[in-house]
Amino acid sequence: RPRAMRSWGVLGGAAAALAAGIYVLWGPISGRRRRRRGLVPGLLNLGNTCFMNSLLQGLSSCPSFIRWLEEFTAQYRTEQGPPREHQYLSVTLLQLLRALSCQEVTEDDVLDASCLLEVLRVNRWQISSFEEQDAHELFHVLTSSLEDERDRQPRVTHLFDVHSLEQPEIIQKQISCRTRGSLPPVSNHWKSQHPFHGRLTSNMVCKHCEHQSPVRFDTFDSLSLSIPAAVWGRPMTLDHCLHHFISSESVKDVVCDNCTKIQAEGILNGQGIENQRTTFVKQLKLGKLPQCLCIHLQRLSWSNQGTPLKRHEHVQFNEFLVMDIYKYRVPGPKSSQEQLSQKNFEETTPGIKDGRAGKPSDAEQPAGTKPLFMNGASSSSSSSSFLMSPGTFPLAAFPECRAPLYLYRLMAVVVHHGDMHSGHFVTFRRAPGARGAQWLWISDESVRRASLHEVLAASAYLLFYERVHGRAQPPSPARD
Repeated sequence: RPRAMRSWGVLGGAAAALAAGIYVLWGPISGRRRRRRGLVPGLLNLGNTCFMNSLLQGLSSCPSFIRWLEEFTAQYRTEQGPPREHQYLSVTLLQLLRALSCQEVTEDDVLDASCLLEVLRVNRWQISSFEEQDAHELFHVLTSSLEDERDRQPRVTHLFDVHSLEQPEIIQKQISCRTRGSLPPVSNHWKSQHPFHGRLTSNMVCKHCEHQSPVRFDTFDSLSLSIPAAVWGRPMTLDHCLHHFISSESVKDVVCDNCTKIQAEGILNGQGIENQRTTFVKQLKLGKLPQCLCIHLQRLSWSNQGTPLKRHEHVQFNEFLVMDIYKYRVPGPKSSQEQLSQKNFEETTPGIKDGRAGKPSDAEQPAGTKPLFMNGASSSSSSSSFLMSPGTFPLAAFPECRAPLYLYRLMAVVVHHGDMHSGHFVTFRRAPGARGAQWLWISDESVRRASLHEVLAASAYLLFYERVHGRAQPPSPARD
């Protein structure tokens, strides 16, 4: 018996020594997990921060946005003096997105994004990690803060900035300034908008004299689409929401200067006349489509008693999205090729008439809308969306004469589970660097692989698309 006890003691000592060696070499197993190949890091939930984690995962799946941040923060690396990178939202956001897109060398399975909350507090945004928040509202906080950071930068080159003055383009600008040229313009680095920046057009036409008022422009960072009332037996699609967004509406009792002028010309002796009020037709269109398109589906509605309700119906969306029919076109003569392209497109596209996007038959009036969600699959082809098999490029579906100019590819989907007062945000996103349609499902620290069918069957709250350019249609700033 004493010999057996000594044997067990030796084995116990050896096991303890082995455990101690593993702890010294690799640290505590529960505190450090290695990321599985093909996956991305998860994000630590700091209380109720799934709204932030889901948005960061969605943004990290947009390569154009990361490239823009890299260009935006390039000047910080040339500043003299002690580094102040922790004060810049752009730098903090870039570091997080690069790590989540596997561009930073890290093997950690879970990352901590509390640094983003800290830098937002420096920018006077008080976002508590212990209160329930909305992912869409945080998206606008980030984009508006980036715009504020850009506007705080100097508009001209400082004379003591030797590094900038040594650049050839800066020297050329200074020479042109001394040779009676115009002052050096704002650097393209600071003039450039972030990739989510777009412009809406508002067009007003008098129904009586058909006079068109000047087109008004307004900026947007995301398209917030209401969900029309569903019709029994017909699926709701993203096309219905987009058509409803740009559908025309009548505005009564508007002063028409042209009608007033026509009326005045028919009156003699300069007698005064009253302003002529008529009915105008108003329509929204997309004047400038962004490189990265964020679509927000408004799922808030109100009951007859005035209580907020969440709309849970599934809105069908596809992997590829064509936005040509929603783009504003300047009125003018068209070439024969453009007319043929438009005619073919209208004949094969439901909901199009006379070159205008009409409202689908089942797109009724929307319910009350204001997004405020708290955290805690197949689809039929539609007029602007095309479901493709993994790894294929959708331009093959279009003849050369009508290849789409504004083609977008789905990059991430943010989903909200729960009701209006509590719930949880998760994200479907493309795996970085993966060929074909390799998708991931992410819920804070948990990361697993997902199929495209599972993604398209999700009840989307935020959709992130990125514009792609075909071989036949290279990108052209003039077209925008």
